[in-house]
Amino acid sequence: MAAPPLLALRGVSKRFGGVQALMDVDLQIRAGEVVALVGDNGAGKSTLVKVIAGVGPADQGVIEWEGTCVQIRRPHDAQALGIAAVYQDLAMCESLDVVGNLFLGREVSHAGILDEVEMERRARELMHTLSIRIPDVRAPIAILSGGQRQAVAISRSLLGEPKVLLLDEPTAALGVEQTSQLLDLIEELRDRGLGVLLISHNMGDIKAVADRVAVLRLGRNNGLFEVPTTPQERIISSITGAADNAVAHRTTGEEGAWP
Repeated sequence: MAAPPLLALRGVSKRFGGVQALMDVDLQIRAGEVVALVGDNGAGKSTLVKVIAGVGPADQGVIEWEGTCVQIRRPHDAQALGIAAVYQDLAMCESLDVVGNLFLGREVSHAGILDEVEMERRARELMHTLSIRIPDVRAPIAILSGGQRQAVAISRSLLGEPKVLLLDEPTAALGVEQTSQLLDLIEELRDRGLGVLLISHNMGDIKAVADRVAVLRLGRNNGLFEVPTTPQERIISSITGAADNAVAHRTTGEEGAWP
């Protein structure tokens, strides 16, 4: 029998006053897979990520973690399960170095004294393990490139050894080379058995690393597609609403690969 998904959302809804942000949304993330979450602005992507991360709890619906129903009402609940999120703003302190940012809020200390040597050792080890190229872990965050900052933010989220990682537009402000390096990192995380939810507008990034694509439109599911076997045009049609009855189209092996 196949193992249950790490995370499963069933019938999740979220309202803000008179605005229905999410309606009956289903989503699954399995170990060792990258699921891309796509949709136009206002489709509900960020709201769904906040529901999963405990920032904005769902009003209705069921959330299952490894096959067991759970309640995610605050960020601590998500973190305790093994869910970590990296948002677009990265929440970095530019006056601190890489080590300081990695361990911000979870500093290693002995007898009330910060253990800078141990934190630096662990930072170097983590960077090496993930093949992240940072010239100096004592360099201030302010002098790092956008790609390096993203890598540090992702590394920081991994200190808690999560099983599911939520990435909100991680390549939005990166150049071609930095994007390539970050996509390599996402593939490395998948190979290590993490489940990754990738919010992106970039079809090239999605084609490069995602296994499946979940489309949201106006707060509802509007398609779930396998990346290797689904034409790119069909996914774009689902995003824009051009596909007829797209909510009923769930593909597991349709002919026609992406160009």
